[in-house]
Amino acid sequence: MAKILIYNNQTNRMETYYRGENEAMPYNNGTLKVKEFRGSSQSNLLWTDRRTMQSWNNFRTLYGRPIYVGFVFKRCWEGGHGILSQHYAGVAFDVGQNLNESSRNYMRTLAKNSGYWRYVEPANLTPRWVHFDNRWIASGYPLTLFGSRGIYVLIAQDALNTLGLQTGGLDGIFGNRTQSATITYQGNNGLNQDGKIGPITWNSLMSEVVGKGATGTTILE
Repeated sequence: MAKILIYNNQTNRMETYYRGENEAMPYNNGTLKVKEFRGSSQSNLLWTDRRTMQSWNNFRTLYGRPIYVGFVFKRCWEGGHGILSQHYAGVAFDVGQNLNESSRNYMRTLAKNSGYWRYVEPANLTPRWVHFDNRWIASGYPLTLFGSRGIYVLIAQDALNTLGLQTGGLDGIFGNRTQSATITYQGNNGLNQDGKIGPITWNSLMSEVVGKGATGTTILE
C-alpha cells in the first residue's frame, strides 16, 4: 500500500491518498497504475500534482492506446537522474521504450503538439524513449519560500531531512520549521541565509543529496 501526496493545483492544498499497487493513481482515469508510477523506486511514499495526472489522462486519450511506462518517480536521495530532475517532483514521464524509432517519433510529436505537457525532450537527448513533463518553470526548480506549497516543497523537505535538518515532516507546506532548516543549511554551506530556496541553494542542496541514499533522518513514509 502506497501513501500518495497530491498537490491540488486548483485548491492549493496537499491531499493524501492510499492506494494498492494495481490501483489507479489519484485523479487518473485508470490508465496509470501506482506500480507504473512508482517504477523502480523503493519508496512507499510517492507524490505528484493534480495537473500532471490530468495531463496524462488527456494525452492517453489522445494517443488512443496503452503506453508503456518505463520511469516516472524517484525520491532525490535515490538518485538515477540529474540534480534538478523533474522525476523527483513526480511530474515527468519516460515512456515508449518498447516502441520502434518511428513510433517514438510519432508519440513525441503528438505530445509536443498536444499542449498537454510543458516540456517534451527532443529525440537527440532521449533517442530510446519519449520524455515529457509538467515542470513549473523552463529550467530547474522554482523559487520556494515561506508560504509555498506543493511538490517542490516536498523535494526540499525530503532533501533537508535526509541531511539531518528536520522540517517537521513531509507535508509540502513551507512553514516555520522548513524555513529554519533552510536557513541552517545555508549557514552551514556559506550561502546567503535568507530562508529561500532559489537557484543557488537548490543546486547546492540537490548536489549534496541526490543519490546519497536514505539516512537515519530520512522520512520514509
